[in-house]
Amino acid sequence: MAFARLNGVVLHHELRGAEGKPPLVFSNSLGTDFRIWDAVAGRLQADYRIVLYDKRGHGLSESTPAPYKLADHVEDLAALLDHLGIDRAAVVGLSVGGLIAQGLTALHPEKVAALVLCDTAHKIGTDAMWNDRIKAVTEKGIASIAEAVMQRWFTPAYRSPENPDFVGYTAMLVRTDIDGYAGTCAALRDADLTESTRAIKQPTLLVVGDQDGSTPPDLVRSTAALIRGSEFRIIEGAGHLPNIEQPAAVADLIANFLKSVRYV
Repeated sequence: MAFARLNGVVLHHELRGAEGKPPLVFSNSLGTDFRIWDAVAGRLQADYRIVLYDKRGHGLSESTPAPYKLADHVEDLAALLDHLGIDRAAVVGLSVGGLIAQGLTALHPEKVAALVLCDTAHKIGTDAMWNDRIKAVTEKGIASIAEAVMQRWFTPAYRSPENPDFVGYTAMLVRTDIDGYAGTCAALRDADLTESTRAIKQPTLLVVGDQDGSTPPDLVRSTAALIRGSEFRIIEGAGHLPNIEQPAAVADLIANFLKSVRYV
């Protein structure tokens, strides 16, 4: 395990793959840690230097008092790349991780060679939705919303108590730090990246699970429409976390896209 104090916060991170390979950074979703990328990273680490990290308030990274701004998460990632000596990388972001990736591109475009935006958008949800979520988790705990979140994260076939992975990912959500979760909900509530995302010039691929209940295909498609020259793909048999339900499909899409834009 590796830890670094950056922007006054200790971030947990990990490097995988051979040194000297092109860097490929993964930013994960709300209520998860970087283990959600294991199956995808394992398929790509022969060709890329993989960077995994837990954003503040998630996994083994330090939590700070809520609320957060999206810029807090963006600058944390920028500082981590500097700490690791990575000047430029391809960035894969899922859900709020996709907003972090878009924000990094807006604030530090020189650091981003290409983007893969998974199950995300330029604007996610409404103020009322996020305020209700924050109220629920701060007053009743994350377990109070877990069932509803799982319905958006995973397909019905995956959501079975007989599936040990489903039980494990439910535990990952429920055990997330309250400040980390509520703080990041506030960051999502306040983030509208419509104009900065419209200005993205880096090669960009957008992917979404066909049964995503958090950022449905039409929402992700609307973000793709903002980015000139972007590609859009739907992954069959997946909810909001296709990297868990369909890791081979996600890894293949990432690998083929990065090869097509000559990021090798």
